[in-house]
Amino acid sequence: MTRTLFTNIGQLVTNDEQARDPLGLIADAAIVIDNERVTWVGSAAAAEVSGGHDIDHVVDCGGRAVIPGFVDAHSHLVFAGDRATEFEARMSGAPYSAGGIRSTVRATRSASEGQLVDLLEHRAHELLRQGTTTFETKSGYHLDVAGEPLACKIARGVTDEVTFLGAHVIPAEYGGRGHEEARVIGTREDYVDLVCGAMLEASAPHARWIDVFCDEGAFTVAEAQRVLEAGMRAGLVPRLHAAQLAPNSAAIALGVQLGCASIDHCTYLTDDDVTLLASSSTVVTLLPGVEFSTRSPYPDARRLIDAGVTVAISTDCNPGSSYTSSMAFCVSLAVREMGMTTAEALWSATAGGARALLRTDVGRLVVGARADLVELDAPSYVHLAYRPGVPLTRRVWKNGVVVAQTIG
Repeated sequence: MTRTLFTNIGQLVTNDEQARDPLGLIADAAIVIDNERVTWVGSAAAAEVSGGHDIDHVVDCGGRAVIPGFVDAHSHLVFAGDRATEFEARMSGAPYSAGGIRSTVRATRSASEGQLVDLLEHRAHELLRQGTTTFETKSGYHLDVAGEPLACKIARGVTDEVTFLGAHVIPAEYGGRGHEEARVIGTREDYVDLVCGAMLEASAPHARWIDVFCDEGAFTVAEAQRVLEAGMRAGLVPRLHAAQLAPNSAAIALGVQLGCASIDHCTYLTDDDVTLLASSSTVVTLLPGVEFSTRSPYPDARRLIDAGVTVAISTDCNPGSSYTSSMAFCVSLAVREMGMTTAEALWSATAGGARALLRTDVGRLVVGARADLVELDAPSYVHLAYRPGVPLTRRVWKNGVVVAQTIG
């Protein structure tokens, strides 16, 4: 057993639900970890006078702020290629549509398993360097029986939070967009049958979650229900992409009805949608990097929070609509563009993400939580939004071990 004392913390964000303020802030703080878990939290003065911690190591944080590791509950990291040309076209006025996914499918299918592993490990390390210590990632860029389970297996090598997303879009060979240039081997209904059958059966052992992109150009509400229910029968937990491109109250209602842990995007919501979500345990995961990259309207987080909806913030890191791995950048966007305070945005990027993943061991720095800490090169968490684009992550610990640092 190795006990480490982190002391001289200028501002500690605990996200303690028992605290008076949402972030559970402690000034001039200290924290003790024992191997992988937090065992004590309090003031630095109390830690100094207490001799009961039997400390092996001391980390002096020099008056800087410490926050829980970010929890990114929505990403698409198993892919090859990029879509910079598509991004450039959007910046010149071209609209975003779901159809661009198919170009990533072509590149990903052409990559070897080794290449995909290398790319994924590089991206996972990129997240860690920026303070993301827990992340979810999805399949969805193979869209065939061989590739989707492979993507889930590869993803399981870097995270426990793996999502089977065979229902991303209809591939060209089943009549999806671009079918004019492909050898069509079946119908749209055949592909949904495949997702619910052989593809799911092969992918489920490597996944925890089942997801569907239920929107214009992707899957209908009826198709989404079939896929999610099939996944639930296979032991996977449902989540849903919905209302990104247009209002889709039926999809929101389906997500709540099936008890989805999270409904993601939710750019276009009616008042009835918000009321329904507020009455449920379903988290709304907002992805501000998408609106930044597609020039779409930002969702109104203020409206959701004021109604009592639990909100998470994630990157949606993917090559088409949000090629960012920076949770800090997404926090800045949420504050600037979605009506959130910095405290709300940070909570949503840590504890909110944990709720979207049905986790209680991450996203907080309280006794019993996993020892995932981020030391900021700043005296306050407010600098995450106050200094957008500045790399403020100084040191990162995951499971009590330093995994990234910008100091010697």
